[in-house]
Amino acid sequence: MAVLGIDIGRSGIKGNLVDPFTGKLESDRYKIATPQPSTPDAVADVIVEMIVHFDYRGPVGCTFPAIVRRGVALSAANVDESWIGTNAEEVFERHSPGNDFTMLNDADAAGIAEVEFGAAKDRSGVVIMVTFGTGIGSGFFIDGALVPNTELGHLEFQGHAPVEDWAAAKTKKEQGLTWEEWAERAGAYLNHLDRLFSPDLFVFGGGVSRRWERIEPNLGIDVEIVPAQFENEAGIVGAAMAATRR
Repeated sequence: MAVLGIDIGRSGIKGNLVDPFTGKLESDRYKIATPQPSTPDAVADVIVEMIVHFDYRGPVGCTFPAIVRRGVALSAANVDESWIGTNAEEVFERHSPGNDFTMLNDADAAGIAEVEFGAAKDRSGVVIMVTFGTGIGSGFFIDGALVPNTELGHLEFQGHAPVEDWAAAKTKKEQGLTWEEWAERAGAYLNHLDRLFSPDLFVFGGGVSRRWERIEPNLGIDVEIVPAQFENEAGIVGAAMAATRR
């Protein structure tokens, strides 16, 4: 049975039906603008619209750009602060009776997809998934097991606190950087993570991974790094997978 995966972002909420046992997308992706302000109830209304679009009933996996513990959002980096302390799973289930929701950090979900079916499949040791977008997300895995909610984009680096304000993909456009200039920033940040955690593999994710040929030559790192196989769909896939594993 296909499972609905939903990726909640700062600017858009996108979803798709996924075969959780293969990672295959089963339909065309559907996207709705994130409401502003992005309060829990406003986002829940969009989630309902997404479910209606797919005519779906069953387990639903949702990513969220924050620390998520047992369904409760404990931070709100790129969404409305009213999320902090909110049990997102209960809010969504109240708005959409009959569907069971699983909420998890967005980069954790992306990493789950890449470790199970994508660029990090069958890789042992320490694997760090890093997603570059509006912010920087991270999924940390040890021999395939997830260490949740690492949020390594919130580290301080060379006076930038958090580092995502300096090296997230959005800074390329906002500051008029070339691909080469932005990739050098991303590489400096990844080298910092390498010094801290000595990973065996980095997986480079987010929509910018589609421009890998422009990015990779300018990263300047020694540890093995590969682009995400699912690109910007990884969160959707990982969310659907997580929904089947509660």
